[in-house]
Amino acid sequence: MENFKIVNKKRNKTYFLNEEELINFFKQNNVQNWNIVNLTKQKRTRTNKMLDVVVHLCIIGASILGTLLYIQNYC
Repeated sequence: MENFKIVNKKRNKTYFLNEEELINFFKQNNVQNWNIVNLTKQKRTRTNKMLDVVVHLCIIGASILGTLLYIQNYC
């Protein structure tokens, strides 16, 4: 189930709704007056960015460790 944040462009009124509530809300209101943000997608993107940082740090750490092992064994 996805969560959404909708903000009225004129009055800055904010609502937090799930998919079902969003569909029912826009049956009564005009879509043009609202900004819609998918909070579930934002959270997933934020998590993926953090995981990318962790992966890059692991790769850097592994390359440093490999270099140190090479120096220790062959020099």
